[in-house]
Amino acid sequence: MAARQHALMRGVALTRRAPLWLGGLAWLAVVGMGLASLAALLSRATLADAAALWRDPYLMGVVRFTLTQATLSTLASVALALPVAIALARRPRFPGRRALLRAMELSLVVPTLIALFGLVAVHGRQGWAAPLWRALTGEPAGYLYGLSGIVLAHVFYNLPLTARLLLQALERQPEPNWRLAAQLGLTRRALWRALEWPVIRRVLPRLAALVFTLCFTSFAIVMTLGGGPRATTLEVALYQALKFEGDLAQAALLALVQLIICLSLWALALRHGDATQLIAGSGRRMPLGRWWRRDAQGLSRYLDAAWLAGLALLLLPPLAAVVVAGLGGVPELLSRGSSLWPAMALSLVMASVAGIGALLVALMLLVGSAWLQRRERGGTAALMEGGGQLILVIPALVLGTGLFLLLRPSLGGGWQGYALVVLVNACMALPFAMQVLRGTLFDVPVAQRRLADQLGIHGVARWRWLVWPRLRRPLGLALAYAMTLSLGDFSVIALFGSPSRPTLPMLLYQQLGGYRWQGAAATALVLLVVVVAVFSLLERVSRRLPRYRQSLYWPGGAESHA
Repeated sequence: MAARQHALMRGVALTRRAPLWLGGLAWLAVVGMGLASLAALLSRATLADAAALWRDPYLMGVVRFTLTQATLSTLASVALALPVAIALARRPRFPGRRALLRAMELSLVVPTLIALFGLVAVHGRQGWAAPLWRALTGEPAGYLYGLSGIVLAHVFYNLPLTARLLLQALERQPEPNWRLAAQLGLTRRALWRALEWPVIRRVLPRLAALVFTLCFTSFAIVMTLGGGPRATTLEVALYQALKFEGDLAQAALLALVQLIICLSLWALALRHGDATQLIAGSGRRMPLGRWWRRDAQGLSRYLDAAWLAGLALLLLPPLAAVVVAGLGGVPELLSRGSSLWPAMALSLVMASVAGIGALLVALMLLVGSAWLQRRERGGTAALMEGGGQLILVIPALVLGTGLFLLLRPSLGGGWQGYALVVLVNACMALPFAMQVLRGTLFDVPVAQRRLADQLGIHGVARWRWLVWPRLRRPLGLALAYAMTLSLGDFSVIALFGSPSRPTLPMLLYQQLGGYRWQGAAATALVLLVVVVAVFSLLERVSRRLPRYRQSLYWPGGAESHA
């Protein structure tokens, strides 16, 4: 009897430690793949190769240009996002606000090739803005290529994301603070010093690090708009070394330089910033306009309108250009669309598998990290959670190439190559899925956790009554981000994909390379529609997922977990 009771207690102990084992397994898989891929490339390099890298003026110029464009892009994105976020916070109601916010949330997942197609249609030498530029300067519109074009494209991507995250941080201010500010009639400067800047200061380091990393590791934008060897970044040089030169040693050293720079920046950001969420739309929002603000009157109305109009002019014309050009290419699409539908089906299947894989691994890492935090092991919890962010600093090309080298004796063609692409895409989407889910798992009220522990509620029951009501909507949003990021991937599929069986981004690139403009426009429109439809559908479905009634069990009832 005693032995049986001992075995039962041991089983309960193992069940309680299951989150730790799951998180540890996921951490070993993710970190192991990343480090093994980097090691597979570094094994081809020697000290002589490293010395030659630092003596090569071309490669040192690549490093300097990469740092320059990423710094300028980050400064422009953050500096312009601040007044936009404040304007949106001060103007909670105006026509088109909801549509503008949705466009800002979608900016992260719009495929790069679609954004480039729209930017060229608007800002190119024959674009919509070319006559206005010629009238103002008397010169042809050539600003889209080179450093200025790269910064413009990065601002197009990162300004809406940065402004949306800053707005989300402002909206999370406690309601009594804004009520008191309204009662006191605080001025613009007082509101900035007392309420806005303290919140922005906490989120700014990690937000700037995220934007810098996205710009620093940018691939398709620089390759398309760079305009020559003088505007080449580390990511593009790495791709050239792998794809055209076959120089694995140089690719490994470039990846190592990129890794050191990004890790140093993130170490600095994590030291000076709070662990806030870096994905919009995953937390509670406080309607700031409920309380009267003295600074919302007078001249600020016109300044806010100017900033919001500028944001709309940055975002909407390129997307509108894609739609207009795509509608013009529909006849050619219908007559020569035999390759479009297989490409769409392949893209959706690969994105679904990659999205679900990223979601499962994100849950395992976060559950393990939450288990460690509850037992006051903050350092180990941060290490486990940080494993999921590794792909932000290890280039996807390095991850894919390293895995290819490790699996090369047994890796065949066909579906095995696409399986490698799916695996890398899942790793690329993992940090964003974790950001969406992180707040949900870590913000469970202490009283509810203690009550569950006292009642001995663990395993499936704990998931059903405590976690699922909070997690159902973030799960749909995380899957939406993961799938849409995978749908728009071009860098990995360009290296390992098969031209005879392309995905939608590769098909678009092939059409642009073959000067089939009408077909490319129609493909870009289809890809945009698919991305928006998948994102919207998953977000809507997550709102309609069933939730369990818990008013008999938890203080506050089911409504407190909506």
